[in-house]
Amino acid sequence: MGMENYSRHQQGIIKRFYDNKETMGLQRVAELVGDLYLAEGKKRQKIWDQIVPALIKAGLPEAQANNLRQQDRADVLAETVTRLEGKAPEPQNKPKPGG
Repeated sequence: MGMENYSRHQQGIIKRFYDNKETMGLQRVAELVGDLYLAEGKKRQKIWDQIVPALIKAGLPEAQANNLRQQDRADVLAETVTRLEGKAPEPQNKPKPGG
């Protein structure tokens, strides 16, 4: 089914969806990081079952995604997601403004 079967408006929506697919995957992983911090046992493993494919879809090599799972550290995962999003991590000790 080609794009000619869709209106111009629909084609724009479809194009934006695929242009932002990587970002959507990273957003999903970012949401799961919080769940991972709180989860234990089998629930934690189920969350990792969702995280690894999302990381791979977001462009992280499979070996790195599996390595993150093996480490099972939510803080390392959060740093990786931040790096993939292109955001610089905030400094731990922010200087106070004006002083």
